[in-house]
Amino acid sequence: MPTASLADWFPFLAYAFVAFAIPASMVAFSFLFASRGRHSRARRMPFESGVSTGPPKQQRFTVSFYLTAMLFIVFDIEIVFLFPIALVLDEIGTFALAEFGFFIAILAVAYVYIWRKGALEWR
Repeated sequence: MPTASLADWFPFLAYAFVAFAIPASMVAFSFLFASRGRHSRARRMPFESGVSTGPPKQQRFTVSFYLTAMLFIVFDIEIVFLFPIALVLDEIGTFALAEFGFFIAILAVAYVYIWRKGALEWR
């Protein structure tokens, strides 16, 4: 049974460090640069995705909000598929490189299509 050395775990440890450092720095900077002045009632209300989620009234989201969210999820999932392929691309050969290029071309065509249709414009 092979033994694992620290060099084998270094990529995981580096990724874990970044995964914890980014949120920790965001929390630290929010406390460091927070405004200390008076806050109005509107500033104390919860705020998410550009729409106030406070109690004054029930708000409906537009179709463009959901379309933008779905496009974000689709392209985010595509990146999940691209990352592992990119890591082992030299080991899996030229056919995989051609498939990888074809996949990127499909993504580019989809991006141009939704851009032309105006799906990325917030109205």
